[in-house]
Amino acid sequence: MLQTITRIPVAHYSNLKQRTGYSIKIADKEIALFKVTNGSVYALENHSPHPKGGVLSEGLVSGDYVYCPVYDWKISLIDGLVQAPDKGKVQTYIVEVEDDIIFIKI
Repeated sequence: MLQTITRIPVAHYSNLKQRTGYSIKIADKEIALFKVTNGSVYALENHSPHPKGGVLSEGLVSGDYVYCPVYDWKISLIDGLVQAPDKGKVQTYIVEVEDDIIFIKI
């Protein structure tokens, strides 16, 4: 089965503050966008995998991780995996930066 990948412009790189989450809605997907201190940008599903978890764009960012604002689960911005002893994963999205424009591939 073929899958169509769409590259969508979502923000200007220069407008993002480091270690701050931004919430983006594309069709039926809510995506959290983060710029970390080394300048990398990550996009992932904007909801903690905990059944009663919070909105990740409101979480604390440390290094390449975001902490669920409700249950403090530590989630990798790189691969979306929840760190042990907790378990789970959120969907991540490919991010590209070109001429100050951030694109997300969906």
